Amino acid sequence: MLTPDEEKFIVYWAANRKREKTFKSQLSLGLPIGLIIGLAVLANFMTGWYTRATMVANSQSTPIVLVIAIISIALFCSVFYKRHRWEMNEQTFMELNHKKNLSETEQQHGDQSSQEDVIIKQTTE
Repeated sequence: MLTPDEEKFIVYWAANRKREKTFKSQLSLGLPIGLIIGLAVLANFMTGWYTRATMVANSQSTPIVLVIAIISIALFCSVFYKRHRWEMNEQTFMELNHKKNLSETEQQHGDQSSQEDVIIKQTTE
């Protein structure tokens, strides 16, 4: 037997699983998380707490490289995060469907065996 929350999840995921798998949806929904990670990298670079890395970055790279790196990190993290969430939701959906099918099968077998018990009792009496 499934809980009401599990039933709601099955209905929601059956309706939205195709839409959430698209690259555009993953990018738009995961971009804030990717930007937060990118900004954390930028803040880490700007604080200069690792002086050797700051010296190397200032002498060998341009700001364009830093911007491209942060954008790449943000895009990768956003898509990776949303794909991971999609996979987890899909796994939960499959498990709940299996659980639902098992409970329905058990109910059908339970009904058949109770009917058989009634028939056996009637024939022995």
